[in-house]
Amino acid sequence: MSGGPIAVLSHARPAETDDALRHLIALAARRERLVLLDAEETAKHPSIAAGPFVELDADPGRAADLAIALGGDGTILRALRRVAGTGVPVFGVNYGEIGFLATVDRDDGPAGFERALDGDFETLTLPAIAVDHADAGTPAINDVAITRRPGERVAELAYAVGGEEVGRVRCDGLVVATPAGSTGYNLANGGPVMAWGVEGLAVSFIAPHSLTARALVVAPGDPLTVHNRSHVPVDVAIDGRPAGEIPPDGTITAAFHHDAAVLAQLPGSSFYRRLREKFGRLASS
Repeated sequence: MSGGPIAVLSHARPAETDDALRHLIALAARRERLVLLDAEETAKHPSIAAGPFVELDADPGRAADLAIALGGDGTILRALRRVAGTGVPVFGVNYGEIGFLATVDRDDGPAGFERALDGDFETLTLPAIAVDHADAGTPAINDVAITRRPGERVAELAYAVGGEEVGRVRCDGLVVATPAGSTGYNLANGGPVMAWGVEGLAVSFIAPHSLTARALVVAPGDPLTVHNRSHVPVDVAIDGRPAGEIPPDGTITAAFHHDAAVLAQLPGSSFYRRLREKFGRLASS
């Protein structure tokens, strides 16, 4: 073969991505590249048949040289978590609403596949958040959200940096975000946008019941500890997925984790241009 296997992940609306997947498989076959579809992807695309260059029900842990994500930011995050720590680049084709992490939009998918299989892209190494919590699983590529449960009173959360308490806030929750995740939940909270390449974690508050609660950026070498001072548990989500709870008087610690995943980008891509195009589009729509 002229290249290693290609893992493909798609979003929850397979009818939108079937044609693109078929095009990718045909293109990969001409290059003698094997396309891997795990059990979830196989079930989502029942019309795709196994063949010399298509492996169905593939082991999710099987090594690949490239991962291609067909979906929005959630799908791309899932792909980044899947290959975290392996150095495998993720090439995202946007089938979502914003697709801030996507390398190309869906209309440019066919040309994008050509560039992906030719290796005609640059790579950006993304940090993550290592979470000291029993249900954390893999590090968070985007963010960790700590939120009060529906129907419960506002949470009271204390936060410490490097072992020293910085403040205590009554709020609906708190979000810790990486630079890549700073344009998500953190941005909606009025938190700071951090350009890709900046090192640090953004901390912002959800509906704070205070005039003095301010977002902050934590230095990469300083672990952040959040203490639940509420009388009831608060929920934890990692990259939007439930990840357990923090009981009353319990804590969770988040630390900056270098070089967690690799994102493919077209040569000459600019974070600031992407920021303007993605969020400017929403403002004008």
